[in-house]
Amino acid sequence: MKIIHETDVVETAVPGRFLRWIAKDGVGLDPEFCSCCVMRVEPGSTVSPAHCHPDGEELIYIIEGEGKVYVDGIIKPMRAGTAVLFERGSKHMVRNSGKEPMKVICFFAPKTSLEQYEFHPEINFDDGVEQC
Repeated sequence: MKIIHETDVVETAVPGRFLRWIAKDGVGLDPEFCSCCVMRVEPGSTVSPAHCHPDGEELIYIIEGEGKVYVDGIIKPMRAGTAVLFERGSKHMVRNSGKEPMKVICFFAPKTSLEQYEFHPEINFDDGVEQC
């Protein structure tokens, strides 16, 4: 059995967020088929640049806080209890529009790392179309 607490993993600063990889190659639980991190986004911060996962998908689940999610030009609100699936190749980013830190758990299949992201700095969160 493998078990870990998120605080057992060093938190890493990445533009717009802080990550704790609790399951990744050589870090944390090191699973065979998926990876997982806990993401913290401070109020007013936006995960940047926009990116996609060309070889897999990402499922996020908001544990605490509220914000907005940008997916392929569409912006939707999200709050604790919201799950969002970023399908393979969808360009996405997250913004904390609340007053408290946003805590998100991110699941990736197949497993991934930041080196495998495809970045899209030409995309601006504010150019998206808001939908309820």
